[in-house]
Amino acid sequence: MASHQMLPEMVVRMMRDNGIKRVKIFDADPWALKSLEGSEMEVMVAIPNDMLGIMQSYENAKEWVDKNVTRYTHPGGVNIRYVAVGNEAFLKAYKGQFMNTTFPALQNIQKALNEAGHGHNIKVTTPLNADVYNSPDSNPVPSAGTFRSDIQSLMTDIVRFLDGNSSPFVVNIYPFLSLNQNPNFPVDFAFFDGGATPLNDNGVAYNNVFDANYDTLVYALRKAGVPNMKIVVGEVGWPTDGVNFANVSFAKRFYDGFLKKMASGKGNLDVYLFGLIDEDQKSVLPGDFERHWGIFRYDGQPKFPIDLSGGGNDRYLVPAKGVQYVGNLWCVFNKNVKNQKKLKQLGGQVSYACTLADCTALKYGGSCSGLDQQGNVSYAFNQYFQLQDQDVEACSFKGLGVVTKVNASSGGCLFPVQIVSGSARAAAHVSFLLLLWLLLVVVLL
Repeated sequence: MASHQMLPEMVVRMMRDNGIKRVKIFDADPWALKSLEGSEMEVMVAIPNDMLGIMQSYENAKEWVDKNVTRYTHPGGVNIRYVAVGNEAFLKAYKGQFMNTTFPALQNIQKALNEAGHGHNIKVTTPLNADVYNSPDSNPVPSAGTFRSDIQSLMTDIVRFLDGNSSPFVVNIYPFLSLNQNPNFPVDFAFFDGGATPLNDNGVAYNNVFDANYDTLVYALRKAGVPNMKIVVGEVGWPTDGVNFANVSFAKRFYDGFLKKMASGKGNLDVYLFGLIDEDQKSVLPGDFERHWGIFRYDGQPKFPIDLSGGGNDRYLVPAKGVQYVGNLWCVFNKNVKNQKKLKQLGGQVSYACTLADCTALKYGGSCSGLDQQGNVSYAFNQYFQLQDQDVEACSFKGLGVVTKVNASSGGCLFPVQIVSGSARAAAHVSFLLLLWLLLVVVLL
């Protein structure tokens, strides 16, 4: 959900350069999967929620497996390990929309995988948000954990089915959300550096919300009759912009502690960090932080030092190689405009720009929230200008904008310049090859 995506092969190379060996994608995009061929990276592909309904047909499930799994599992192909059926399908916000379609889709995809000869190596699962289980308000400790009452029977059926097929329970756990959504949440309890008051549960002391949340799931699985079921953390991370607690400092603190914990081997968890790259067109319905989960910026530049091995080495990750930028141009507020009638249109022009482009860094607590009024206008104008590939007309704003070659970034507020998207580069490459072919034909004639 980014307006300008890097070439998939560039992203794969960036991951390999940084020693990333497993990747989870949220669909089965053929361009992405083709780029993963021969990489030996373990891949989780996915069926989006809006396809769960059609997967109730076994014929559709077979067709999907043939097209999106079998097609890529040849020698030297893609190392597909899991098929994720839906994503957080039982979120309360969905109001039961996928309640009747998720389990049948799971069953059909697993059956299709088995029939195609993949069932032993490729497992079906359904990543779920941590809100599918809880502890009662009267006893808010992990050992009291159970699946949510409205889906308890369904969850019991699902986890027993998954466990029977040696498939894992995939859960998304976000300490950031616990902190961001509860004004009374103790800040230190979201991290791993031991500053929080422990939560005591029958002699077990929990020093952070991740461990407490994880063990709540462990107890819920025990009560559902699958005490030894494998758990995979499908998403965990910390955003870097858009709201008060989403910043580089907190993100680094979280990852440093979390990765050190993973490296210690306690629990031997399989974990997918979320996410890799920022997404400027992602929905902000859950919050203005949603577009800033990446450990890399939109252009493949690392945001902060991080040691993915958990060894504590403070170093920046290897950036993406071969990124092309549209140009070193910015769009800013035209300070020469003095006409009051024109200036009264500023609010409407800023609103227009931010309706289409990403202005979440301007929100309270964001990295650009400290700009003055003219800075806010310039940031909004530039975001729209970059979204439109630096088209000069996109900096008009009824005469209130002006293009400059001077970088308008200020302090920790980045005024970005746009990259040439992967699709544009691919199209240009095809056009170039076509031109060469035409020239060759002309020469031969």
